[in-house]
Amino acid sequence: MKIEVTNQQDEFQLNETALENFAHWIMEQVQGLAPEFQWSELSLVLTDDSIRALNREYFESDTVTDVISFAYPNEGFEDGDTGEVIINVCQAWYEGKLRESPDRELALYIAHGCHHLMGAEDDTEEKKQGMLKIEMDWLSRANGEAQPSVFFAPSVES
Repeated sequence: MKIEVTNQQDEFQLNETALENFAHWIMEQVQGLAPEFQWSELSLVLTDDSIRALNREYFESDTVTDVISFAYPNEGFEDGDTGEVIINVCQAWYEGKLRESPDRELALYIAHGCHHLMGAEDDTEEKKQGMLKIEMDWLSRANGEAQPSVFFAPSVES
């Protein structure tokens, strides 16, 4: 699977190779949940609070959010299904400082966005908790299998 990382924010230095490797591993997990999809490409877009404009345009919600996902199913014109996951890196940093860590929060956002690609929904509290349970399981397994490294460069000050 081809993973393309596009960094559109300039507040934080990120290890794009580590992000690409982690996204690839997460997409393997997603593929296991939805074998009807044949993922060939993922675009991982790293942004900031400007994600608000996309949230307003596509979801009629004028708020800053953590992640937005778009799935583009194969209609017979491409090699497979493609997806785009847009991550608010700034929110991952600041929320992560309040929780376990910014790196763990960013990993959760990637997992959550990729999970949405297969059609998972979080429009009710029950669905949200169901998604979170699966994503937290992925993150626990990633610590042993994918070894997610540091995503935020060490020079980032808290």
